[in-house]
Amino acid sequence: MSSEIATNRKASRDFNIHDKYEAGLELKGTEVKSIRAGKINVSDAFARVEGNQVFLYGCDIQPWQTAGEWFNHQAKRPRRLLLNKREILKLSSETAIKGCTLPLLRMYWVNRRVKVEIGVGKGKTHSDQRHDLKKKVELREAQREMSRFNQR
Repeated sequence: MSSEIATNRKASRDFNIHDKYEAGLELKGTEVKSIRAGKINVSDAFARVEGNQVFLYGCDIQPWQTAGEWFNHQAKRPRRLLLNKREILKLSSETAIKGCTLPLLRMYWVNRRVKVEIGVGKGKTHSDQRHDLKKKVELREAQREMSRFNQR
């Protein structure tokens, strides 16, 4: 039983994703309440391997409004991802390759726990993005023609 919290649609546009990993996310209580309220933005989120740990940067979780300033959290603080040691070593070796990065693809609930899906991807060039857009337009036109043909 998993339900979407947020997706990063920019990631599939800007990166060629060739591998995906599921990770847990270390959060504070007020962050979970803010996520339940939908006050989250993952469009610029990415992960980075530092030592033997993986951290999530750029994930904007707004502070919980009714919490006092002592219990609240910072909006864009680095959050630790919970992965196996073997997965961390594999991610470390994959990101050592020039141009590879770990963008956050989506965030979702699994049994009352927040999980994130990160992908290992290489950045697309401008011509790659144009090529993908052209393929999408051609596919849409072909589907439109098929539906017109089937309506007769």
